[in-house]
Amino acid sequence: MFRTIIRYSGAFLFLLLLGFIAILPFSVLYGISNFFSWLLGSVFKYRRKIIEDNLIKSDLPLSDDERAQTINAYYRNLSDIILEGLKSFSMSRKTVIKRHKVLNPEVLNQFYEQGKSVIVVTGHIGNWEWGSLSAGIFTNYNVVAFYSPMRNKPIDKMMRWSRSRFGTILSPTKGTTNTFAENKSKPTLYLMAADQSPVRVTAAHWFNFLGRTTGFLHGPEKHARNNNYPVVFANIERIKRGYYELKLSLLTETPQKTEHGEITKQYATVLEDYIRRHPDNWLWSHRRWKRKPPEGY
Repeated sequence: MFRTIIRYSGAFLFLLLLGFIAILPFSVLYGISNFFSWLLGSVFKYRRKIIEDNLIKSDLPLSDDERAQTINAYYRNLSDIILEGLKSFSMSRKTVIKRHKVLNPEVLNQFYEQGKSVIVVTGHIGNWEWGSLSAGIFTNYNVVAFYSPMRNKPIDKMMRWSRSRFGTILSPTKGTTNTFAENKSKPTLYLMAADQSPVRVTAAHWFNFLGRTTGFLHGPEKHARNNNYPVVFANIERIKRGYYELKLSLLTETPQKTEHGEITKQYATVLEDYIRRHPDNWLWSHRRWKRKPPEGY
């Protein structure tokens, strides 16, 4: 009973916050974000040691001053993403089109015209949260986005509603294989973020990434090869605060003809290139290197 009260009290407070964010113009939202990023970085020092350790142990050529500047910029990026995520609950279709623009949808359209499903992979770069909104607008595909359900059920229900209101279907990551099977009869665009730390280290693909031996999830490549679906990378560039441009690039059209691990390696390469150009726009607060390669690797 007590847990239920806490759960619904949290959902009520979340609704109040959403109502407040909804009436704010973006200019005011980013003023709040400036203050929030200062709180995260200077007062609470949110995961500061993890961020510093990840940056120091990477091979990014940063001086001490440049690293400090990158960390400060990262906190502002993180704050913007959090508040933009809350703002997404009240964003109109017109606003999404204006602020999360796909530059070359023809990369996907060619496969849609052939009746082929496609896997679109990205990372925690730019504003990945708005992708579930824009994908349902910029393509005629049946769109499926995989996500990890939240523990608070009422808030999770609101999150699923927000992300799916322009046509995207939200599917839990634990049911990925079943989701591919259920949508096999219709052209489907599968949205997958693939830069998290893998749980199954023996199934992961391991490469040198940012100067460190790094494991990558095997799922996107496995499902691409099993179903022979083309794989496309979505590069999300922040043009200015609140405005993003997505450029799509084909990683492979014939996954079953590739060598084992080749697709994942391509993904890691383009993601690393992005991070080197925009080091503050990646999720450095994630414990990305908490798992080590299996013995004998």
